[in-house]
Amino acid sequence: MRKLWSVTVGVAGCVVAAALSWQALAQQAAFPTKPIRMLYGFAPGGSGDLAARLLADVATRTLGQPVVVENRTGANGMIAAEGAARSSPDGHTVLYCTTGNMTIITELPGTKLAVNPATELVGLSQMLRSTFGLVVGKDSPWKTTQDIIDAARAKPGSVSYASPGVGSVQHLSGELLSQKAGIKMIHVPYRGSQAAIPDLISGQTGFSITNLGDTIPHIKQGTLRLIALGDPLGRQFFPDAPMIGDVVPGFETYAWFGLCGPLGLPPAVVKRWEDAVKATVEDPVVSKKLLDNGMVPAFADSATLMKTMEENRKGYREVIRAAGIKVE
Repeated sequence: MRKLWSVTVGVAGCVVAAALSWQALAQQAAFPTKPIRMLYGFAPGGSGDLAARLLADVATRTLGQPVVVENRTGANGMIAAEGAARSSPDGHTVLYCTTGNMTIITELPGTKLAVNPATELVGLSQMLRSTFGLVVGKDSPWKTTQDIIDAARAKPGSVSYASPGVGSVQHLSGELLSQKAGIKMIHVPYRGSQAAIPDLISGQTGFSITNLGDTIPHIKQGTLRLIALGDPLGRQFFPDAPMIGDVVPGFETYAWFGLCGPLGLPPAVVKRWEDAVKATVEDPVVSKKLLDNGMVPAFADSATLMKTMEENRKGYREVIRAAGIKVE
């Protein structure tokens, strides 16, 4: 009797496993069944918007349904994040997500969140890295990262750095440099990365650690000067540039862009999105367009992106607490 019971249980287990396997295959085969919305929380025209539209074009071909980018601006990308989190977990509404609205915003004291990206959204896959560099105006007396550190030590509070706003990756990059180098500097927030460039060029603001996509044209024109890179992937653009980490051990900074979705997505649907992002990154036309705009194709699967987000939140939380940053 025991032997018969064992065989029966074993057969039943196989049947259940087979049923689950067929269910997963059915989900994968069924998705997508209608047009797909890719929400993006920022205005059209920027590098992130360009990348989202490149992904949408390839995903349309890969998935066999139209993928339409929908710009839902406001609240530092959180209106789009809320739309994705509140959507049906079937893969037909996704979020083109960024470092800021998935990791930094959850760690900023004073932020009121309609949804919590850390608990209500999941990473589907990373598409690219937006690599960062330290830039100064062409007439700046500073030639190296050490020059800036020395100036700040000689006269605390005399060195300023620009960012596109409080809590941005650029802001926290400047704070990270301050903390690791043991110096005090003045943060000057602007309304976006492009708004800071005229003051950087004129020297009114000392420097910025910002994305190369916004600064490469000015570096090539000679109006801005690249002093050092914050991310090794930046050597794809400037192979001979030094790293900030050469002077400040452990310093590294960059932003990433990828795809996120609501909790509860079936694993088969997550896999299809991973495959779509991977196909986009491996497309030579897309890869060239990303690199031409200062972005580095860098695919990572869902598990890897989730780990990256967890590490980002921890790192930014430490910088934010040490600097006493909060949203007013």
